[in-house]
Amino acid sequence: MAHVQHLESQPQRTCIGCRNKGPRSQLLRLVADGSGSTAVVLDDRRRMAGRGAWLHPSDKCLALAVKRRAFGRALNGATVTADVERRIMAGTQAVDTPVAAATTVQPESGSEN
Repeated sequence: MAHVQHLESQPQRTCIGCRNKGPRSQLLRLVADGSGSTAVVLDDRRRMAGRGAWLHPSDKCLALAVKRRAFGRALNGATVTADVERRIMAGTQAVDTPVAAATTVQPESGSEN
């Protein structure tokens, strides 16, 4: 029962690309630039003011979010995603497995020792 409470205590967020929920530690927080531009910026520290949107750091979720025009709806018209695309493309070249699968398997196997 303690295991269930641990999972429930992690904040869950919904990816604007695939629409699946996941722990916020596995998603990127995005916000509108707020300076009058339509740029979407990454909130690495997860502390920037304003409404945030969440996205899995995968090219598939990014493509789905762009196709669905989710950035503009979630972030009050912010649609320029160059910074987000650069970050995700840099991260996905090194990792072929989804973030959720990689982080779910590794801690469990290490805790059994």
